[in-house]
Amino acid sequence: MRNNRFIPFFVLLFSLCFHQAMSQDGNRKIHKVVVQMNTADTTAWSATIGNIRNLQKIWPNNVQVELVVHGKALDFLVKDKTHLTADIIAMSKEGVVFAACENSMRKHHIEKSQLLVQAITVPSGVAELVLKQEDGWSYLKSGVN
Repeated sequence: MRNNRFIPFFVLLFSLCFHQAMSQDGNRKIHKVVVQMNTADTTAWSATIGNIRNLQKIWPNNVQVELVVHGKALDFLVKDKTHLTADIIAMSKEGVVFAACENSMRKHHIEKSQLLVQAITVPSGVAELVLKQEDGWSYLKSGVN
């Protein structure tokens, strides 16, 4: 009878250990990743798509990704200039957010109507990156040579 008083303690201890193990292996944790892209290099565009796909393979259903496009990379989201439309459409359906910088759009004379419908716009690409990081998102920069 005396040993029964320790049962709640062991149940609690087991629960805490199980929760810790689940958090460490990523099976339950939602990973939030914001990716910055500002290059006109179309090889880097394809590599960025590949990197996002790799994250999705490692953490299926447990990763949120926002790709912030600004500067010379803006053509990545322009209907008549991108070669990755099919990938963007498919990934958008999987929850990947593609954000175009409105400052870059003004600078490069690109209207929202020229963007793929899957793209959202943000007032400032760099400010969006800061806001995401302040909210605890991990940051990746694509297109680094």
